[in-house]
Amino acid sequence: MERILILGVGNILFTDEGIGVRALEWLQSHYVFPDNVTLVDGGTLGMGLMDALLGCDRVYVLDAVLGGGEPGSVYRLTDNDLRKSMSFRDSLHQTDLVDTLIYCDILGHRPEGVVFGMEPFDYHTMELGLSPVCRNALPAMAEKLVEELKGLGIDITTR
Repeated sequence: MERILILGVGNILFTDEGIGVRALEWLQSHYVFPDNVTLVDGGTLGMGLMDALLGCDRVYVLDAVLGGGEPGSVYRLTDNDLRKSMSFRDSLHQTDLVDTLIYCDILGHRPEGVVFGMEPFDYHTMELGLSPVCRNALPAMAEKLVEELKGLGIDITTR
């Protein structure tokens, strides 16, 4: 059975930069996942995520992404786009996560990676909550991930 990691990353102290962590919390409060799916609040851990990444076959990263769209826009990124999506210039955790994936590759086990990201409205203001536009779009972002996992045959139930 494929081991799947759902990783919410971001700094919850800076408004919408915490989108990934808030999306992970939303998933945890609305769904029950099978044993082969692990949900991890990666926050800003970077290299501290190496063990979790080495222990999975596929990783879904939830995060804020500067994609050029309207705030609240949801993106699905894979392969070469992963590096581009994680070059969030004002946040150190992105570079650390890119480096961590490179180290996993060097060690011979880089999990297949997919990013579900959302265009932030405000990622500079120090505030714990998301902006209204991102808070309202958060369930749609989380549901896109759930739909993809169900499409892979993962048995996810509603709480």
